[in-house]
Amino acid sequence: MTAPVAPEADWDKAPGLLDGAKELTLGPEECDLAYWITSVAQGTLRDRGVTGHHENAVTPGFLKAPGPLREALVLEFGFRALAEELATRLLGHYVSIAPGIPEMEFYATQLIDEARHARVFRQHLVELGIPASTLLRDIEDMARDYRKRVLDPVVDFTLDIVRDRADFPGGVAVFAIIIEGVLAPAAELSERKWTPLSPATGEISRGTAIDEIRHLTVASTILRDHVARHPEYTPRLLEILRSGVKLWDEIPDREFVIHREELFQQGMAEHADKIGDYEVWPGVRLLDTTAEQRYDMAERWTDEMAEVRMEYMGLPVEVLSSEAGA
Repeated sequence: MTAPVAPEADWDKAPGLLDGAKELTLGPEECDLAYWITSVAQGTLRDRGVTGHHENAVTPGFLKAPGPLREALVLEFGFRALAEELATRLLGHYVSIAPGIPEMEFYATQLIDEARHARVFRQHLVELGIPASTLLRDIEDMARDYRKRVLDPVVDFTLDIVRDRADFPGGVAVFAIIIEGVLAPAAELSERKWTPLSPATGEISRGTAIDEIRHLTVASTILRDHVARHPEYTPRLLEILRSGVKLWDEIPDREFVIHREELFQQGMAEHADKIGDYEVWPGVRLLDTTAEQRYDMAERWTDEMAEVRMEYMGLPVEVLSSEAGA
């Protein structure tokens, strides 16, 4: 008998990332290894386990041809593939210092999730025409500056907490609130903007977003429960969050995102007929947005998610403002 798939992991029933991360409550006891095997591996990934998209969801030919739209997608998925690879490597430390079996099992499954994300992003680049034989070197070359200026400082910051200090709740806060809390809205934007252009690309983004809901909500529960049991840890947690905000303010992530959004803007104009009146968010056509507006909306989503999750954990949302991190 096949176990039922949890609604938040069901491909057709799961909410969008923003709604799910703001509204759902999940804990590590629920999202254990058995949950992952039944609801994720046999639910979310059913018929999509190899490429991240159904075989009927195709990559259109125009995305395989040289041009700004293809360049934007190659950069986006190339950077995301590298980021997810580094996240996978970081999560090994979380598994090793997890305080209990539920936390260990959950972070073991998140490690697999992030490794899968990196793999399907890389595989999609092959579908776009990048030779598999040179793929890893191509990603390394295209993302060298991004890795040095954006990813490496975040990795070093995280390693100091989770590897060097073996601070598990601090590491949970860094990964969920700082790293994924900032990047998740960009992932939401990715799903929305690529869906009308490429069924395959949209499905890959949809599948990764379903996973991110689980990562964000379970981590929030872990932190909420830890602070409730150990209120004396709160000052340390807030110190970590302030330092994380300061770090994100200092790294030049915006210039990399805006560059590829400007490429997307050019390519979107060239293929406007394929997008039509599609709305990227309620009442706003994708064709009517600019690179800066899309970036700013992702920033607004970040703030909205942070406010809800910080309130859920009983923490002051003000600590995540740039002024507080200064």
